[in-house]
Amino acid sequence: MTAEDAAVEALEDARTTTLDTASTIASALGDTSTVVGLTLLACLALVLVPRLPRWREAVFLAVGVSLQSVVFVLITASVDRTRPDVERMDDSPPTSSYTSGHTGAATALYAGLAVLVLSRVRAPWRKPLAALLLLLPLLVGLARLYRGMHHPTDVAGGLANGALSLLVVGRAVLPGHSWVGRPPADAVDIAVAAAEAQPAPARRQTTVIVNPTVTGEATREQLRLVLAQHGYRDTRFVDTTAEDTGGGQTAEALRTGAELIVVCGGDGTVRAVADALAGTGVPLVLVPSGTGNLLARNLDLPLGPAEALAAGLTGEPRALDLGRIEGDGFPAVHFTAMAGAGLDAAMLEETSDRAKSVLGWPAYVLAGAKGLRAPRMRLTVRLDDGPELRRTARMVLVANIGTVQGGAAPVPAAKPDDGLLDLALFDPRGAGGWLRTAGVLLRAKRRGTDVTGTGTGDGGPVEFHTFRRAELAFARPQPREIDGDPVGPGRRLTAEVRPGALTVMLPARER
Repeated sequence: MTAEDAAVEALEDARTTTLDTASTIASALGDTSTVVGLTLLACLALVLVPRLPRWREAVFLAVGVSLQSVVFVLITASVDRTRPDVERMDDSPPTSSYTSGHTGAATALYAGLAVLVLSRVRAPWRKPLAALLLLLPLLVGLARLYRGMHHPTDVAGGLANGALSLLVVGRAVLPGHSWVGRPPADAVDIAVAAAEAQPAPARRQTTVIVNPTVTGEATREQLRLVLAQHGYRDTRFVDTTAEDTGGGQTAEALRTGAELIVVCGGDGTVRAVADALAGTGVPLVLVPSGTGNLLARNLDLPLGPAEALAAGLTGEPRALDLGRIEGDGFPAVHFTAMAGAGLDAAMLEETSDRAKSVLGWPAYVLAGAKGLRAPRMRLTVRLDDGPELRRTARMVLVANIGTVQGGAAPVPAAKPDDGLLDLALFDPRGAGGWLRTAGVLLRAKRRGTDVTGTGTGDGGPVEFHTFRRAELAFARPQPREIDGDPVGPGRRLTAEVRPGALTVMLPARER
């Protein structure tokens, strides 16, 4: 192995202070503590952050790194190889020089993350990020050579160990992965052509309203295939814009004879489309693609776009309520999920689109923490023909549905088909008040009991009411939101229910 010794000695002769520092940083990327910590954080993020838990991906990463470690221990116990005969810049561990444990661990972790980025991310930056991740194990290996800790073949063995561990685990837990038999580029076109060639009954004229900021080309191809498989041919796909978030496109589709509308987007897109469909009787199919997808969650619809579309196309029409709301500074519009003022609206204003795309719904939680110290608001409430109520609150919710992201139920009794809207007034005082609020909500959700009328008026942290019409007046302008979209501060909100105004296609089991 004279050539290997010569390579390590050449690197020793090339050492400089700058390279020493750079090699220290690069080598640290493969340290046991670094790899274990980053693997744990990545797995937690895969399970907790995305819209759907990525259990298979988390198992792939954790088991890939673990398998590499097991193989490393077995090899070092079987192969007795001394380290290079040069000045070593790190303490020599008792293990054999073959293979490089730092390089193997770095390969399993960073190459594993690169595989997940390439296969699960559709953003344009995915390839540069994957290339950077794949470069890191090479830098770790080079650093180990530079620091005199390994021979070149030790590093090559580490790279092979990490890569083969990922391959074995990937084939076991990621069936259909893009690296296991990539389908041809025109696979969707072939499938669509095959589906369209089959005889099918006449279908209603259909238009798909798509929010292009949350719906990638791959998702469009899946939807096109599902539509063809169910006999919907020559379906129009119409994109929303920043100026028209879905209402104008839906109105135009109705004017041209659309008999079924499919909406593919988040809560804001669904709200805009529902506003245009209100009272028309034209059925709507929900394809959730946003951060919250509140209406779809409360209807127990699949959250995968293709699965949700298939469920809607084979479902039955069901009449759902809509809320109609207006206030100073914006005209009357319909909402499907929730509207509000105070803390929740401020939270939505503070959450950037970039944070939502990276973190998902937990981005709202992080933004909400900033508003906990905001002063409580004073307001008056008049429900239907009842007396005027004077209250203080940190947050006001007008709800057509009860559950939000993460399974939380801030308005437990709200249902989208009961002919009523629900009002929740939150006025917790201090940490103890928030704990009491959480207790009230958890008990109500668990028991499924009516919580109407409990709370703030009697000194409690949260108060609930049902109504057909509500008039809210705030002492000072407050931030406001409708279905997750801020509408600017104001001092007034008037909401009323429109029973059965929206027709949604739902699986038969939902009836």
